[in-house]
Amino acid sequence: MAAGSRSGGDRPYHIIVFGASGFTGRFVVEEVARAASEGPGGSLRWAVAGRNRHRLERVLQQAAVDLSKPELKSVEIIVADVAHPESLEIMCKQGAIVLNCVGPYRFYGEPVVKACIENGAHYIDICGEPQFLEGMQLKFHSKAEAEGVFVIGSCGFDSIPADMGIFYTKSQFKGTLTAVESFLTVNTGPEGGCIHDATWQSAVFGFADSTSLRSLRKKFGHKPLPVVGAAIKKRGSFFYSKEIRQYSIPFMGSDPSVVKRTQRYLHQEHQQSPVQYTAYVGIGGAFSVVKTLFAGLMFWFMTKFSIGRSLLVQFPEVFSFGVFSKAGPSKKQMEGTSFCLSFFGEGYSDGRDPSHGKPDAAITTQIKGPEPGYIATPITMVQAAITLLNEPQSLPKTGGVYTPGSAFAGTTLIDRLNKHGVHVNILLLLLIAGAMWLMLLKHLILA
Repeated sequence: MAAGSRSGGDRPYHIIVFGASGFTGRFVVEEVARAASEGPGGSLRWAVAGRNRHRLERVLQQAAVDLSKPELKSVEIIVADVAHPESLEIMCKQGAIVLNCVGPYRFYGEPVVKACIENGAHYIDICGEPQFLEGMQLKFHSKAEAEGVFVIGSCGFDSIPADMGIFYTKSQFKGTLTAVESFLTVNTGPEGGCIHDATWQSAVFGFADSTSLRSLRKKFGHKPLPVVGAAIKKRGSFFYSKEIRQYSIPFMGSDPSVVKRTQRYLHQEHQQSPVQYTAYVGIGGAFSVVKTLFAGLMFWFMTKFSIGRSLLVQFPEVFSFGVFSKAGPSKKQMEGTSFCLSFFGEGYSDGRDPSHGKPDAAITTQIKGPEPGYIATPITMVQAAITLLNEPQSLPKTGGVYTPGSAFAGTTLIDRLNKHGVHVNILLLLLIAGAMWLMLLKHLILA
């Protein structure tokens, strides 16, 4: 697709939601319907796609009822299946952007990426699997670049909040931001909360195949990114975080991988100073530590054997202590759940040389939003697509396989997210001489 046709004016549809009858896909359909007035020229032409026409019809009928939009019953349906490349080809030729909701992506994602590139459709997914994301970059970046096609992965909760959050934090910092720690907390209501088991399956197979990720990364031949300023201090596997007042563990999702790829792109293509990044997630009190440790050890052991992986996939509720389930969260659970992603950054104020001395400035930013998996994720995915359609002049000059931060750094995506309930804010910016700034920062946050 030529750069001038990025808005899809020459195609029947601006957006095609592929996998629209899946658990997450249904919520993406509803979000596209809500954003229909935000397309180019104030309207959005869109369709749904998947293997089963009858299931897709039911999704549209239910969305029409839930949103009080009877016109949704007439949204076009395209039958397409990853097992039939010709059906993907027909689908991709009809849309400017394909929103791929079919996972696990390690099993079903590559044929869709390939079909999009070969048929001139931009591609957006909500993948949280580093091996797939990095594998697609290694295999398809040059082809996508040659075709002028944008392939932008991890546009859901994994990893737009983290990637764009780092970008926002850096843009608000007065000087050279050198290191950021993020802490994720998820709050549930009286009904509790859970995650659909598709995410669990991705984790099971990703963890089991972690050695392949290491060998994949060697194929890039990347040199280590330069460490600017004081090296970030890694915390332990379990620790009590005074920042969020609960025990925390390293975040095992795609955020660190995605952010690092963005920082590499910005450093190599735009000569920007890379930001060191570590991500953590709060797990609660002491009992949660014991439960997480036990579940983690059991998970690690069982992923090593095929029978163990089979049991993990078959009984997600048992082995995750109810965190994951085949049914997914209820509507009440989703309505009562929210997230907060806090960024604690440090660096050197204007005029200071990061190669000398300790950091003398700090910043705290925060992203807050609704339930992350099935409310925030459709919002971020759809707004990424709306941004791609409406702001082609603000995207990178050439197509390729990009992270959200690499693709959308020059756009108004953050403003769009703010308008749709995913709020990005600066909480604190400090310039303090000497080594006491971090202690004072924590005191002010905890006060």
